[in-house]
Amino acid sequence: VQLQASGGGLVQAGGSLRLSCAASGSIFRINAMRWYRQAPGKQRESVASITRGGTTNYVDAVKGRFTISRDNAKNTVYLQMNSLKPEDTGVYYCNAEDVGYGMEFWGKGTLVTVSS
Repeated sequence: VQLQASGGGLVQAGGSLRLSCAASGSIFRINAMRWYRQAPGKQRESVASITRGGTTNYVDAVKGRFTISRDNAKNTVYLQMNSLKPEDTGVYYCNAEDVGYGMEFWGKGTLVTVSS
């Protein structure tokens, strides 16, 4: 399974970006899909997750500003990021759990830079 993330870029504080991550390859059944981020000099952290049925979860720092969604038919997960802050800067990675393999897969990441 390959994951391809896109949509990162440079944006001013208060702006918006929409990240996409499409899974491809020999997919059995993708259950949870997640977005993580890693800021410079910090550990990777979970940002948001969504189950196949649409149940979502967010880290407190992004609640009310970020929205995760998915299209099961396209095996694609999205992250709508609004009211961006400089502390949202980092490399954003998507992650997908394929229950057929019993393991998780990772994308290469897309860089989000929020200027103040």
